[in-house]
Amino acid sequence: MITMNLKLSGFALGCTIFMAACNNAPAVNATAATADSSKVAEIKDETVSYPAGDLTMKSYVAYDGRTDAKRPAVLIIPEWWGLTDYARGRAKQLAALGYIAMAVDFYGDGKTADSPDSAGKWAGVFYKEPMLAKSHFDAALAKIKSYPQTDTSKIAAIGYCFGGAMVLNMARLGENLNGVVSFHGNLVGVPPKKDLMKAKILVCQGEDDQFVKPAERAEFKKQLDSIGYAYTFISYPGANHAFTNPKATEMGQKFKLPIAYNAAADSASWKAMREFFGKIF
Repeated sequence: MITMNLKLSGFALGCTIFMAACNNAPAVNATAATADSSKVAEIKDETVSYPAGDLTMKSYVAYDGRTDAKRPAVLIIPEWWGLTDYARGRAKQLAALGYIAMAVDFYGDGKTADSPDSAGKWAGVFYKEPMLAKSHFDAALAKIKSYPQTDTSKIAAIGYCFGGAMVLNMARLGENLNGVVSFHGNLVGVPPKKDLMKAKILVCQGEDDQFVKPAERAEFKKQLDSIGYAYTFISYPGANHAFTNPKATEMGQKFKLPIAYNAAADSASWKAMREFFGKIF
């Protein structure tokens, strides 16, 4: 286990991040700078439909269209609101970095929640039925693998809040992934079994998260430590739940939820993810 506690006051924001808000926000600029400022990514994006059981999933794929060369793929599991412009924006960011990315429609038909009640109801099903969650994840995984741009030997998944919980469960259920990254997600789910698990794990967690309390963080570490499974856990002091979403503070005030955006933690966790990908791919 690697555990880091970062002091964020004065933390350099580093790389420029093009972000979209959670609901009905302007999309990320379709032409974005890559890490090499002399090059400009030409983002190609599309909504793609595929079946998952009786449902039609409407996910979103983005990649740099300047080349058809194979590249690592990243699946993005959104917050409990469903597939919004925020998750699409993250897919474009990843495309600009050289990945092919899919922001996954986890609920089907592209539906999004307009209140915590509906979001909680829809998300709750997948907490209770992890194998149903796996079937929806597997459908998305099969679709991204079908793209000629995808290097099928290099695939990761990231998730936000609800999505973070889901990607950690996918790792515990033995999905054949290089790695998973959870941003402010629930931590305890399916009991881990070392002989089943394959993915490297990075957890980026707000230290002031009132939805994921210290007892849950401790239980997560205890479970993985008890089976000797390596992981990296980074804790951001002063960061609350949903700290990566620029609209979190507004949404928290609207629905009286203890969530808030934290720019320093957002930038630091994105940098941690990029470094993690550099190691696993």
